[in-house]
Amino acid sequence: MQLHPHTGSSTRTRDTLGRRSGHRAGRLAAAVAALSLAVGLGPLAGPGAHAADNPYERGPAPTTASIEAARGPYAVSQTSVSSLSVTGFGGGTIYYPTSTSDGTFGAVAISPGYTAYESSIAWLGPRLASQGFVVFTIDTLTTLDQPDSRGRQLLAALDHLTERSSVRSRVDASRLGVMGHSMGGGGSLEAAKSRPALQAAIPLTPWNLDKTWPEVTTPTLIFGADGDTIAPVSSHSEPFYTSLSSSLDRGYLELNSATHFTPNSSNTTIAKYSISWLKRFIDNDTRYEQFLCPLPRPSLTIEEYRGNCPHGS
Repeated sequence: MQLHPHTGSSTRTRDTLGRRSGHRAGRLAAAVAALSLAVGLGPLAGPGAHAADNPYERGPAPTTASIEAARGPYAVSQTSVSSLSVTGFGGGTIYYPTSTSDGTFGAVAISPGYTAYESSIAWLGPRLASQGFVVFTIDTLTTLDQPDSRGRQLLAALDHLTERSSVRSRVDASRLGVMGHSMGGGGSLEAAKSRPALQAAIPLTPWNLDKTWPEVTTPTLIFGADGDTIAPVSSHSEPFYTSLSSSLDRGYLELNSATHFTPNSSNTTIAKYSISWLKRFIDNDTRYEQFLCPLPRPSLTIEEYRGNCPHGS
């Protein structure tokens, strides 16, 4: 909701009545503004309202409840993309905010893992899109594609999204990110390595034979799982994280009582911190810094969290 109070004006050519009318309108505007703050509406109370100093902010000021919710403030539409209509990846589904009043949105492409299909990461589509992103969950060319191939396919999907898709006018092509599960998570590291212009990368229980990523300059949040026996954190997520430059905005969240396949089901912890990371680095929205700094503490769902604070990007 946005309030647009109209204030009166007076000039030397206007009579006293006009000036008094203007003063009354001004007092009314002040009262309305005060009331809106008192009841918690504020200038960022809904989709369509942005702070003047950051044109990329989308949606209301966040709360813990709002980023943990199953759905955010935006209604979401979706469109299917046939594999026959694209090149370089296997098609998928685009989820996007239905509203056009906010202009363009940042976007993220998400890859499934080894032997998996788009359906395995589909829950992230509407959950992230409802917070103010265009989200492209994809199928890969084959279910056996390796991380380097999945990385190229993520980039091909982003190119399709921004250049040829039916919703390309809704996407800001300068504000893009990648996510992926397992080999798709390893693929998201590959994508970030080869396209430094990406604004965010989120590997989910990632798998990759390459253990070192000093070339990555994209802010990266890696999710590991304490019970992962397929891509154990000791040989995957942890060395991936520690190999990232210490000067990079980076994070490592190890899920507690979780497995390699935890990212394949709706998960509040994954959603909460993914939303915060994407907002902070794709939208440059510092309102979400509060959920990342100070570093989250161990809890029933977080085994540990490492990272740098405050973030500089």
